[in-house]
Amino acid sequence: MTDLIEVKTARLIGAQLDWAVAMAEGYRQDTENHLTIISPRGVFTSVSIRGADEGFGFRPSSSWEHGGPLIDKHHGSAQHSPGLAGGVCYSGGPAGAGIFCYGPTALIAFCRGFVNYKLGDTVQVPKELMP
Repeated sequence: MTDLIEVKTARLIGAQLDWAVAMAEGYRQDTENHLTIISPRGVFTSVSIRGADEGFGFRPSSSWEHGGPLIDKHHGSAQHSPGLAGGVCYSGGPAGAGIFCYGPTALIAFCRGFVNYKLGDTVQVPKELMP
């Protein structure tokens, strides 16, 4: 296992957000390599800062190939909300969440909303995934 650090869901970004989405979706951490995750179907993949930057591994917060099916599966949505402060211009989350979370992209907004709905407004992520 690895050292975990507590982070507000609204501040998650990149690999740390991807990790939290994986945990909310029922993935589990590999016991031998702590940045490897295992899907509920037994498929091994990774979550890493390098993967998030270079386009490999599980990346639902930046890849429509990974995040789009989650939006469909959880009947989620994301909408453009112009005029929000700090470069944040989207809100989103799964159906039934009761509240939306915000982000600079539609995928990030949905992923934050999904994690908040499933895991709460504070989550634990591996320390290595922090920028």
